[in-house]
Amino acid sequence: MKNAYQRKKEPERVRQQLLEVAARLSFEQGIAAVTLDKVSQAAGVSKGGLLHHFPNKLALLDGLFDELITRFDRAIEGAMVEDDVERGRFTRAYLAVCFALDADAEGQDWQVLAIALLAEPHLKARWRDWVARRSAEFAETDGSPNCLIARFAADGVWLADLLQSHDLEASTRAELLQKLKALSLQ
Repeated sequence: MKNAYQRKKEPERVRQQLLEVAARLSFEQGIAAVTLDKVSQAAGVSKGGLLHHFPNKLALLDGLFDELITRFDRAIEGAMVEDDVERGRFTRAYLAVCFALDADAEGQDWQVLAIALLAEPHLKARWRDWVARRSAEFAETDGSPNCLIARFAADGVWLADLLQSHDLEASTRAELLQKLKALSLQ
């Protein structure tokens, strides 16, 4: 094994690895189990290396939040590009992404985010800020009560997926999505 002086420095790869380990530990053991010691050990990174990227646990959770929100925004933007109808476009994209979270490989990451949002007031405030910013950005096209109802329903589906509280058949799930998308057009 190469020592730290011989090993090629790859700070972005190390940062990503630390975030992945933190997400996995949070998912498997809960947010309270995510400690800097556990993350550095599981990632095979010195505690100093971890502290270089994340000076404390909150910074680590912030980093995880930032990464997931960036991916969420990218997915929403991608879905919006595919939609030619301006009215309710953001809402339909939000619906599509939320309904797909359980089925895609990032489902566990979103479970981690939801757990962190419930456990950390700072992250809860950041989520509220994201919702407020995006709602204001699309207020003109997606500010109707019907769009708000559809987005609230998507949040409910996301929570049901997270808690695994409902066994929805794929056809039922698809029908719900279509009805909510239709609601965004009214």
